[in-house]
Amino acid sequence: MAKIELKPAGVFQQFAKINEIPRQSKHEEKMIEYLKNWGESHGLPTKVDATGNVIISKPATPGYENRKTLILQSHMDMVCQKLPEKEFDFATDAIQTVVDGEWLRADGTTLGADDGIGCAIELAILDADDIEHGPLECVFTRDEETQLTGASGMEAGFMTGDWLINLDSEDEGQIFVSCAGGKTTFATFNITREQAPEGYFFLETNIKGLNGGHSGADIDKKRANAIKILTRFAYKEMQQMDLRLVSLDSGSAHNAIPRDGRMVFAVPSSEKENVRAHWNIFAAEVQDEYHVTDSTMEFNMQSTNNTEVMTRDDSKRIITALQAVDNGVLNMCQDEALEWMVETSSNLAVVETAADKVSVITSQRSNVMSALDNMCSTVRATFELAGAEVEHNDGYPAWKMNASSKLTELVSSTYERLFGKKPEVLGIHAGLECGLFSERYPNMDMVSFGPTLRDVHTPAERLHIPSVQVVWDHILEIMKNIPASV
Repeated sequence: MAKIELKPAGVFQQFAKINEIPRQSKHEEKMIEYLKNWGESHGLPTKVDATGNVIISKPATPGYENRKTLILQSHMDMVCQKLPEKEFDFATDAIQTVVDGEWLRADGTTLGADDGIGCAIELAILDADDIEHGPLECVFTRDEETQLTGASGMEAGFMTGDWLINLDSEDEGQIFVSCAGGKTTFATFNITREQAPEGYFFLETNIKGLNGGHSGADIDKKRANAIKILTRFAYKEMQQMDLRLVSLDSGSAHNAIPRDGRMVFAVPSSEKENVRAHWNIFAAEVQDEYHVTDSTMEFNMQSTNNTEVMTRDDSKRIITALQAVDNGVLNMCQDEALEWMVETSSNLAVVETAADKVSVITSQRSNVMSALDNMCSTVRATFELAGAEVEHNDGYPAWKMNASSKLTELVSSTYERLFGKKPEVLGIHAGLECGLFSERYPNMDMVSFGPTLRDVHTPAERLHIPSVQVVWDHILEIMKNIPASV
């Protein structure tokens, strides 16, 4: 098979440069500096606001000066996930890409195409001198993946355009016009440690090889959650013996379904062989349960050395809370036209154990804000009943569909004219910065689309190479057909 060409060449050249720059969420300083220097070196008006968002403007080409100003927007940060065995430092190392048939992926890490490919498209448009367009504002926001702090902290008047295309969607041929709102819930269990009772035996269990995925886009795919699996086993064993928890660690991002995890606990020595037998049976049952969605999961158990455990009460309340807390889809949309779409969900995302506490992070999403509040309250109540300290972040709002959107009409008609088929016009259960923009700029017309990505927020993330050319051609056609500003 001939090796596929990376087209448009300008886009993939920009993407390669972006992937040399560390840009983990909340650590985008090098990317901000790169974008600022890039804009200034190309003689284009460039601004950085106090939050760290960057805007690079480009004047209209001759004959297009009276067109509406179009905003192209992407986020500069990326979710940093790697395979457990991969030696990689996201603070210093460049992403190593691999062409795999029609797909581009990374070597053992997330690719960063979410949303580096959107940034690359913007830079390629800014860099080109043979594209017809009206006034352009290319916006690069920071820290979208954790709390959307770039969009929420954007200075008033930073963007001046009339229409905005968000390049942060993951299925070519789909135009998104609404999104879910979301909040993150944090629970902290203060714990007491003590010497293990005499004659107790320590075991370490770990699970890996799960597919994980995006906690919005993939939450309905029935994929296994590593935290839920480990605590499910611990809860069953706790009903039969005095199980003392030592540690539980799994997950690394609020918006990713945890793919692997590790749990250490102690049981009476007389029960150790029973626990090993139970683990083997449990592993076989769970592998069968998830044989479609997570066919490569691996279960391991081994003895380990330790001296201290959590108290019986602390062990019980943590394991019970993690067993009980909601995870996955709660409701599907009630509107007949959207009954295929998730309305409300929760993701048990991260558990981290320290010497004196266990910290839990969960994320809730809904396209209905009252349902989002109820889901957050349900999760909060579960943890409060178990004695945890609980708090929520401010979250982000849902983006409501604009039924009279002229931009949606233009984006749809140009797609049909170019490719001979109608695009799907949809809502999405994931969060998009358009929700925050709709609050700050209530009269702004917005859509979201992008090239095809799969398994984002996991080391299996990959970009469908041919879809990038399709999106590129589509954007160029849209820019040529932006109407005059009234």
